[in-house]
Amino acid sequence: MLNDTTNNYLKACETWRQKILGMHIPELLDKLPELQCEEDYLTVKLFAKKFGMDLKTGVIVNLDDFSPAEIISQLNIYTFLWFSTPQARCTDLWVPFRELSGASPFAMAFEKNVLEPLAMTFSGQTEALSQAYETLGGTRLSHSDAGGLVKSFDSIPLKFLFWDGDDEFPAQANILYDRNATDFIHVESTVSLAMEGIERLAAVAGVAIKGPLFKM
Repeated sequence: MLNDTTNNYLKACETWRQKILGMHIPELLDKLPELQCEEDYLTVKLFAKKFGMDLKTGVIVNLDDFSPAEIISQLNIYTFLWFSTPQARCTDLWVPFRELSGASPFAMAFEKNVLEPLAMTFSGQTEALSQAYETLGGTRLSHSDAGGLVKSFDSIPLKFLFWDGDDEFPAQANILYDRNATDFIHVESTVSLAMEGIERLAAVAGVAIKGPLFKM
């Protein structure tokens, strides 16, 4: 049986599905060149995984096997399509989450439910984390003990920074965004993008997620 939280997210997916069906697809393709129309689907990559939204129904599937996309992926894709603005452009100026437009009310929760689990999950796993960046099509960064640049959507790259712990200090982590990330997606969805990124990194690294990572 689904819990109330999961039911609420499923209802949110259904609401977004209906809203997206009313959007003009040529306008979406024009403002987001990474989108493609392939047969009956509008396709997009999210953390190197290809998804398709059925142009008739709005349902989002994994294109490798046409199974339903996970809730977090659906919500990230729907909100990306809905909130991206025609003038959105990356600046290559990187800021922590708390400095994004509208993010400050969520900063403490982001620290506890995103950054702390990221640090705990990869404590003692610096090489596994570095390899995971590359598996997801990203690149290693010299910043920190295991830094990496990974694209969530092509328009929204993320910089993961990780410092391993020792006998005196626990592992620490941070995630940086392009300063204009919220021109592409709602600020709350920048959180779920980070969450999905951690889940994908852990999966390809073969490590279990530790700590209170928020779940959908």
